[in-house]
Amino acid sequence: MMAKNKEPRPPSYAVSVVGLSGTEKDKGNCGVGKSCLCNRFVRSKADEYYPEHTSVLSTIDFGGRVVNNDHFLYWGDVAQSGEDGIECRIHVIEQTEFIDDQTFLPHRSTNLQPYIKRAAASKLQSAEKLMYICTDQLGLEQDFEQKQMPEGKLNIDGFLLCIDVSQGCNRKFDDQLKFVNNLYIQLSKSKKPIIIAATKCDECVDHYLREVQAFASNKKNLVVVETSARFNVNVETCFTALVQMMDKTRGKPKIIPYLDAYKTQRQLVVTATDKFEKLVQTVRDYHATWKTVSNKLKNHPDYEEYINLEGTKKAKNTFSKHIEQLKQEHIRKRKEEYINALPRALNTLLSNLDEIELLSWSEALKVMEKRPDFQSCFVVLEKTPWDETDHIDKVNDRRIPFDLLSTLEAEKVYQNHVQHLISEKRRVEMKEKFKKTLEKIQFISPGQPWEEVICFVVEDEAFKYITDGDSKEVYARHQREIVEKAKEEFQEMLFEHSELFYDLDLNATPSTDKMSEIHAVLSEEPRYKALQKLAPDRESLLLKHIGFVYHPTKETCLSGQNCMDIKVEELLANSLLQQDHGRSNLYHDSANIDKINLFILGKDGLAQELANEIRTQSTDDEYALDGKIYELDLRPVDAKSPYLLTQLWTSAFKPHGCFCVFNSIESLTFIGECIAKIRAEASQIRRDRYMANLSFTLILANQRDSVSKNLPILRHQGQQLANKLQCPFVDVPAGTYPRKFNEAQIKQALRGVLEAVKHNFDVVSPVPTIKDLSEADLRIVMCAMCGDPFSVDLILSPFLDSHSCSAAQAGQNNSLMLDKIIGEKRRRIQITILSYHSSIGVRKDELVHGYILVYSAKRKASMGMLRAFLSEVQDTIPVQLVAVTDSQADFFENEAIKELMTEGEHIATEITAKFTALYSLSQYHRQTEVFTLFFSDVLEKKSMIESSYMSDSTRESTHTSEDVFPRSPRGGSLDYNYPDSEDDAEGPPPYSPIGDDVRLLPAPSDRSKYRLDLEGNEYPVHSTPINCHDHERNHKVPPPIKPKPLVPRTNVKKLDPNLLKTIEAGIGKNPRKQPSRVPAAPPEDTEQSDNYAEPIDTIYKHKGFADDIYAVPEDSQNRIIKVRNSIVINTQGEEENGFSDRVSKSHGERRPSKYKYKSKTLFSKAKSYYRRTHSDASDDEAFTTSKGKRKGRHRGSEEDPLLSPVETWKGGIDNPAITSDQELDEKKMKKKPHKVKEDKKPKKKTKTFNPPIRRNWESNYFGMPLQDLVTPEKPIPLFVEKCVQFIEDTGLCTEGLYRVSGNKTDQDNIQKQFDQDHNISLESMGVTVNAVAGALKAFFADLPDPLVPYSLHQELLETSKIMDKTERLHELKEIVKKFHPVNYDVFRYIITHLNRVSQQYKTNYMTADNLSICFWPTLMRPDFENREFLSTTKIHQSVIETFIQQCQFFFYNGEIVEAPNPVACQPPPSNPVQMVEPMVPLQLPPPLQPQLIQSQLPADPLGII
Repeated sequence: MMAKNKEPRPPSYAVSVVGLSGTEKDKGNCGVGKSCLCNRFVRSKADEYYPEHTSVLSTIDFGGRVVNNDHFLYWGDVAQSGEDGIECRIHVIEQTEFIDDQTFLPHRSTNLQPYIKRAAASKLQSAEKLMYICTDQLGLEQDFEQKQMPEGKLNIDGFLLCIDVSQGCNRKFDDQLKFVNNLYIQLSKSKKPIIIAATKCDECVDHYLREVQAFASNKKNLVVVETSARFNVNVETCFTALVQMMDKTRGKPKIIPYLDAYKTQRQLVVTATDKFEKLVQTVRDYHATWKTVSNKLKNHPDYEEYINLEGTKKAKNTFSKHIEQLKQEHIRKRKEEYINALPRALNTLLSNLDEIELLSWSEALKVMEKRPDFQSCFVVLEKTPWDETDHIDKVNDRRIPFDLLSTLEAEKVYQNHVQHLISEKRRVEMKEKFKKTLEKIQFISPGQPWEEVICFVVEDEAFKYITDGDSKEVYARHQREIVEKAKEEFQEMLFEHSELFYDLDLNATPSTDKMSEIHAVLSEEPRYKALQKLAPDRESLLLKHIGFVYHPTKETCLSGQNCMDIKVEELLANSLLQQDHGRSNLYHDSANIDKINLFILGKDGLAQELANEIRTQSTDDEYALDGKIYELDLRPVDAKSPYLLTQLWTSAFKPHGCFCVFNSIESLTFIGECIAKIRAEASQIRRDRYMANLSFTLILANQRDSVSKNLPILRHQGQQLANKLQCPFVDVPAGTYPRKFNEAQIKQALRGVLEAVKHNFDVVSPVPTIKDLSEADLRIVMCAMCGDPFSVDLILSPFLDSHSCSAAQAGQNNSLMLDKIIGEKRRRIQITILSYHSSIGVRKDELVHGYILVYSAKRKASMGMLRAFLSEVQDTIPVQLVAVTDSQADFFENEAIKELMTEGEHIATEITAKFTALYSLSQYHRQTEVFTLFFSDVLEKKSMIESSYMSDSTRESTHTSEDVFPRSPRGGSLDYNYPDSEDDAEGPPPYSPIGDDVRLLPAPSDRSKYRLDLEGNEYPVHSTPINCHDHERNHKVPPPIKPKPLVPRTNVKKLDPNLLKTIEAGIGKNPRKQPSRVPAAPPEDTEQSDNYAEPIDTIYKHKGFADDIYAVPEDSQNRIIKVRNSIVINTQGEEENGFSDRVSKSHGERRPSKYKYKSKTLFSKAKSYYRRTHSDASDDEAFTTSKGKRKGRHRGSEEDPLLSPVETWKGGIDNPAITSDQELDEKKMKKKPHKVKEDKKPKKKTKTFNPPIRRNWESNYFGMPLQDLVTPEKPIPLFVEKCVQFIEDTGLCTEGLYRVSGNKTDQDNIQKQFDQDHNISLESMGVTVNAVAGALKAFFADLPDPLVPYSLHQELLETSKIMDKTERLHELKEIVKKFHPVNYDVFRYIITHLNRVSQQYKTNYMTADNLSICFWPTLMRPDFENREFLSTTKIHQSVIETFIQQCQFFFYNGEIVEAPNPVACQPPPSNPVQMVEPMVPLQLPPPLQPQLIQSQLPADPLGII
């Protein structure tokens, strides 16, 4: 019928869903699933599916428009498209039976047929019947969608028979099947298509399903569709299949088995669920709500699909789970943060292991709550637990919830904290123990790599305990400490050697020679050698120090903020400001004073008597003085009063002055003690600056009767006390007076008080009334060393504590003014306090009347700086030396302090200076009076000082006088070519050209007079002594000079001053070997080593010259140079050479010199530097030097810059700094005769070369024949054994062993100690390996005969020329057997030792070749003066090298070694005469990179090594 309809609307079908219905008795507790099936098909969305549909209704609901008094429900229609694309509309009717909720019987309806009959009806009619949605709709139809059944009637086109295949609810399946069978019979009568829907297949009972299928198979065209309304499986399929059966045009229905359909459906749900969960996971804030998120996601296809399949409820549950997970994750992270922060909190609150080690966690919590920092680490919440409060959202509050500490995790953290403290304590202890271990290892030097040390600590317990990182950290810290200490000590050493640097000019650059000199002197110091591995840093420190010496400022001061200039300026700024402020308040109204408050101090009633006398002379306490009336307020106080200090100063009485009256020695002494108490009180308490500024006046009372004989004594004592106290003294006027006090005395005393008050006002007056700086009577400079261990206020306290101290002129931040009574007048003294480095410019450029030189008796550098500064001060300027220490007891308890104080006092005695000491623990020595005598001395010499200054200024302006601080040329250093041989003496000298006709004229600095030494002996003072600073400043080296006939010259021209100074340096030497016609010994009290010039006869006299000249050297140009008594006589006239007659004839006029020429201490100290600069080189260096000198180069080694041992000055000038053998000197004199007259002396010829004597003490061991030092039982000298054992035990790996020279003092000390005790332990002496090696070499060098006999030298040389190696070695072996047995044993012993040294060549860089270079001169004792010998030196060296390399072959019957490298010497154990056991190679750390260190280091030109 529908097919014939030509209208375009889609076909419409009505499907009736039927199945078991009725009362509970009929159908059981639940239905067969008809309603759920209809619900899922009509409204498939999960939110529109209702799993519960009741058939028990009230009468009202049954009569409502939805049920409409019918036993069927209209579910609505569904539009559906088939596979062929044809759409249709399916109306769904559910046939059921509603039960009355009152009677539980079916409701009565218009159709009274039983369900089986009624369900099979094909036509249904119910007017205005509404579509059914859910049970809740009944009675509330207006709240739901209202849709009527079309036209109130429907024709059923097919039936869907539902059979419940689940377990059922109190229902038997057989009864259901029986009911279904009857129902099917009725349905089949309608001839309509029927499909069986097996419902609730998700709870299917298999045999029920099989019975249904069997039931359907017995029927024709009856199809079974397995469905599940809950999971929406095959619901649409069963309706679609029924439609296909109703529409014959459609294909045969395709039935899908339940399991396959279920899998498909579940896969669809799972996919949708995954997509929805991913969508939900985009929400990261656990505070988000479902409403907000769903509104945001409602248009998203994944969201809609999931909602349709699973429903909003499930979606919300999924979202809620996600939010809960976010919250729990946040709580977990916060908890983790709290747990991680808990150790830090415990470290803060419970860091003391001793306090908590035995506490339980609960006890520890109580302890923490009492800590003041508890609130900063923890928070106590009102509500708990913390993870359910809003505290979890306070991300900025890092405090830990206290209730979290009750968890097991927190307790575990506490236990770990305690264990960590225990282990950390142990670790720290072990680190400190390891640190102490490192400190005990003496050979660890600054800059030494960790790899070189690790092998010595590998067995240490602490090293094994700590980690590798900790050990490196401890070593790095140890290195930092020792490096810092070494650098500090190096810097201190530089200050101690200040004389080396402060002879240099400012704003200059040191020359290469000067740097070599500095290195030569410093290289002897252990503090210099301590930085051997940090040579760049050492050089940087040295250059920085020199840079500071040349450019000294307080900004660049090496003491930093401890610079004396900075501290002085700070102290003066604070002290003088406070002092002046107090005075200004006190004397603000003192300019027009009309009332005087007087405090009268006396003993035994004297004070009251003076007060009565003053009142007698007054009218109503008003006193007329100099035309003005003053009101007097007198307060007499007995000196014995216990209330003296309290009565002196009150708020109502502030005295302007104090009259101190006395009439006996006892009362004067008592008065002095009282004044000292008052001032000490003011100084210590400083409760009021007034007390320190109080004016005192001493008044001598008139004597009567027999007492008057003591008047001169009292007058003298009173004047002395007044001078000490810096106060006026009022004497008894001349004449006879009946009263104790005279009116003139009182007026004089009152005038003194008024003057003092006015003076105090003037000093601090804001009006600029201070005298101009140029009006100061005396200018004193106080110098102190930066970094000295005393406070600045200690050395300034004598001035600042004085009532007469005030600020200097504006801009003078480092000066103060003193008003002191010196002699009979008050003098203004300007005190400028400077560091020594700032004082140099003052010493050179400004007028200074006196110097106060302060040094610390605890610091050698302080004394060194004082000596360097004082040496250049003119000896006309008075000097006060001040030693600073803690107390007088230091002098007796500390030898170092005693030595420095004694040295200071000795220098002061030598230069006639004042010396005093300041003690930080003493108050007396801080008083100004300690400098009173010095100020008096300065005042006495003021005129002479100023005259000398003006004279020097005039000479400076005309360039005819030496500078106060001499300048030195700092031009570029030139390389000069010296003569290549003795015969070629005409080469250009390293000076400016000199004409042929030149006479030596003195430089201005050379003119000086005779001085008296300490014993009164007269001796000349040279401006250029042996170690003169002129020479050091010029840094010139004279060429070798060949003597030529002395020929007088005319037309004398001025000589270059550089040459003059250098030659005078040679003249200053002590000519010990120079023959003399008139012997002139040095003074008895002056040692010959002091190098004062000795007058000698001229060797060759020529007309026109005086007889008594000191020395007559010649220069290389045959020019005669003569010096007479350090003053050269100019025969051609003075004006021609820039000198006036007045200057040249000033024999009786005293020219200012410098203190270094007045003090033997200062002079000899500077001289010692010169000697150490040119000390002997080591053996290997000596040979290299000799070869170099033969080529004409003078400075081939660290020898005397004016003299080498080979080529000496031809004029007979000797260098006492070099100790040489007398026979050698005579030999040289014979080989190089001078063309001058000389005494003939017999010369003893010898075939052997005698070495210079190295010892300056007598020894019964060293220098003895080898046979006297050994026995058959002990064939090796004990000293040799000790040295070798020490070296092999501690220093085989020492770099440069036997090449690097040890400290000469240490070498001598080793031999001296051994002389006294042969059992001495070298390890206990704390000496270096190089010092022991040097002492060992010195032992062999001191032997009367060399270890390798002279008699075999020629044989050794001849054998060494054999070309065949094997033959040569066998011949050498035969020669060795010819040694004396004693020599053989010792030679074998020392060669074996050297072989062992060479085995470590990778570490010590001492190969057999290097060792032979160092040792062959010592073992073979060559004669370097023999020209023939010089051609065979290389052969000598190769002989010793061969012995070292082939040690095993020569002495232990081993095989010949072919490899050029050193090999181990392993003698057979059966050898009975073996002296040294074979040595197992040491397991040493790897050496430094070979490219960084050469195998043979070149000689260091600067003397660093």
